[in-house]
Amino acid sequence: MGDKQKIILDLEKVNTLNAEGCAACGRKFTLGEIAVLACGAWEGPPKYIHENEAVFDKNTSGYVERKCFEASR
Repeated sequence: MGDKQKIILDLEKVNTLNAEGCAACGRKFTLGEIAVLACGAWEGPPKYIHENEAVFDKNTSGYVERKCFEASR
Protein backbone atom coordinates (compact mmCIF):
# COMPACT_ATOMS: atom_id res chain seq x y z
CA MET A 1 0.00 0.00 0.00
CA GLY A 2 1.82 3.08 -1.19
CA ASP A 3 -0.72 5.35 0.49
CA LYS A 4 0.75 6.77 3.70
CA GLN A 5 -2.73 7.69 4.94
CA LYS A 6 -3.85 4.02 4.95
CA ILE A 7 -2.22 1.22 6.97
CA ILE A 8 -2.78 -2.45 7.76
CA LEU A 9 -2.56 -2.78 11.53
CA ASP A 10 0.23 -4.90 12.91
CA LEU A 11 0.56 -5.87 16.57
CA GLU A 12 2.65 -2.83 17.48
CA LYS A 13 0.16 -0.39 15.89
CA VAL A 14 -2.84 -2.19 17.46
CA ASN A 15 -1.25 -1.91 20.90
CA THR A 16 -0.46 1.79 20.35
CA LEU A 17 -3.85 2.78 18.94
CA ASN A 18 -5.96 0.78 21.39
CA ALA A 19 -4.81 2.90 24.32
CA GLU A 20 -7.34 5.43 22.97
CA GLY A 21 -9.44 3.37 20.55
CA CYS A 22 -10.98 4.65 17.33
CA ALA A 23 -11.70 8.38 17.58
CA ALA A 24 -14.67 8.01 15.23
CA CYS A 25 -16.57 5.07 16.74
CA GLY A 26 -14.87 4.27 20.04
CA ARG A 27 -14.27 0.61 19.16
CA LYS A 28 -10.87 -1.02 19.57
CA PHE A 29 -8.73 -1.99 16.58
CA THR A 30 -7.84 -5.57 15.65
CA LEU A 31 -4.85 -7.13 13.98
CA GLY A 32 -4.97 -6.95 10.17
CA GLU A 33 -7.65 -4.24 9.99
CA ILE A 34 -7.17 -1.25 7.71
CA ALA A 35 -7.03 2.14 9.37
CA VAL A 36 -6.78 5.55 7.74
CA LEU A 37 -5.35 8.83 8.96
CA ALA A 38 -8.34 11.19 9.00
CA CYS A 39 -9.46 14.61 10.15
CA GLY A 40 -12.58 14.74 12.26
CA ALA A 41 -14.63 16.52 14.89
CA TRP A 42 -11.98 15.93 17.57
CA GLU A 43 -9.44 18.58 18.49
CA GLY A 44 -5.88 18.28 17.32
CA PRO A 45 -4.19 16.56 14.41
CA PRO A 46 -5.60 13.77 12.21
CA LYS A 47 -5.95 10.36 13.88
CA TYR A 48 -6.09 6.77 12.68
CA ILE A 49 -9.68 5.52 12.50
CA HIS A 50 -11.36 2.44 11.01
CA GLU A 51 -11.46 2.69 7.20
CA ASN A 52 -15.25 2.23 7.12
CA GLU A 53 -15.65 5.29 9.40
CA ALA A 54 -13.94 7.56 6.84
CA VAL A 55 -14.58 9.11 3.44
CA PHE A 56 -11.85 10.10 1.00
CA ASP A 57 -12.27 13.79 0.14
CA LYS A 58 -10.98 14.44 -3.37
CA ASN A 59 -10.86 18.19 -2.72
CA THR A 60 -8.30 17.84 0.06
CA SER A 61 -6.78 14.51 -1.08
CA GLY A 62 -7.29 13.18 2.42
CA TYR A 63 -9.65 11.18 4.59
CA VAL A 64 -12.35 12.77 6.73
CA GLU A 65 -14.44 11.13 9.45
CA ARG A 66 -17.73 10.07 7.81
CA LYS A 67 -20.01 11.99 10.24
CA CYS A 68 -17.93 15.14 9.88
CA PHE A 69 -17.86 14.82 6.07
CA GLU A 70 -21.64 14.35 5.84
CA ALA A 71 -22.30 17.28 8.19
CA SER A 72 -20.26 19.59 5.97
CA ARG A 73 -22.19 18.74 2.80
